[in-house]
Parts: sequence; C-alpha cells; structure tokens
Amino acid sequence: MPEDRRPPEPWDSFLKALDAVAQGVVRLDCLGGFVVSQLYGFERTTADLDVMELAPFEQAEKLMSLGAEGSPLHREHHVFIHKVGVATVPEDYEARLLEMFPGAYMNLRLMALDPYDLALSKLERNSQKDRDDVRFLAKRVPFDLDLLQQRYRTESRWQLGVAKREDLTLELWVEMMEEDRLG
Repeated sequence: MPEDRRPPEPWDSFLKALDAVAQGVVRLDCLGGFVVSQLYGFERTTADLDVMELAPFEQAEKLMSLGAEGSPLHREHHVFIHKVGVATVPEDYEARLLEMFPGAYMNLRLMALDPYDLALSKLERNSQKDRDDVRFLAKRVPFDLDLLQQRYRTESRWQLGVAKREDLTLELWVEMMEEDRLG
C-alpha cells in the first residue's frame, strides 16, 4: 500500500481532526465495513469506524468523546467512531494486524484485522451485510478455506456462546464460497 494513501472524504478530514487532538501515538484496532471498504476495496458505504481497541487507554476516552455518534465531529463530517462492545475475534489477531494508511496521520495508527480474522469477527452476527462482506473478502483475497476453518477451530470457536450454531454458520459460509468459485 503506498505510503501517501489516505481514505476518501469525509473520512480523511474526520481522522485529521482526531489526529490533531491525540497526544502521542494512538493505535485503533479496526474491523467492520470501514476495513472491508477502505482496505479491501468493497464498494459500499459506512458511516461508522468500528474499533475494538484504542491504546493507550488514556487517549481512548478522549478520542471516543470527540468522534462518537452525536458528537460535533460526527455532525460536521457525518461519520463517527463506534467502540464495539463485544466482538469475538481470533485470539492471536494482534499478531496479524495490518496498518491502514501508513504515514497518513502523525498520531493515529489505524490497524485492521487481517481478512480471515475480519471474516471470523462477523460469524456470530451473521447479518446479510456480514455475509456480503465475507463473500467479497473470500473472492478478493482469495481465501484459503482450510486456513479459515483451522483458525476458527483453534482461535475462535472456544470463545463462542453457542459454538454449534457458529459451526453450522461457518459450514454454510464455506459452501457459499465454494459455490462462488464454481461460478
């Protein structure tokens, strides 16, 4: 990814405003539609930047209050940061984070889940939008379906409330991806 790549407006102005008030480097672990569209190129709009983690913690509250839904920045730019309360992600996701827009901001480091972790983070909710995102990622990357299933079994399944339901969901997703490959 080129060093000077920036997100399109209104995201760039919104993130510049947050960057200007951050004191020191702040890491945002991002997932959701923003990552699918901005990093992987899925043409769909989203008004929120889903974030699982903001570090250091001291900066998190400040940036969230400035950029949350209903904030002045949200009203100005019509986009916002959404702190995801509960997200089931593979346990070693941090080792695979990818920086989005390196060098674009002085203080903000937008770190994205890798495509497999991103897909698995959508498993429990399994909305139509989630399935569309996963289907797109499976084609774009393209997914190694054995790796996806292995990561699910070893890093995600044990965290799930109703693992048998998610087993079935993943099985259906894999069938969907295999059908897509056959045309």
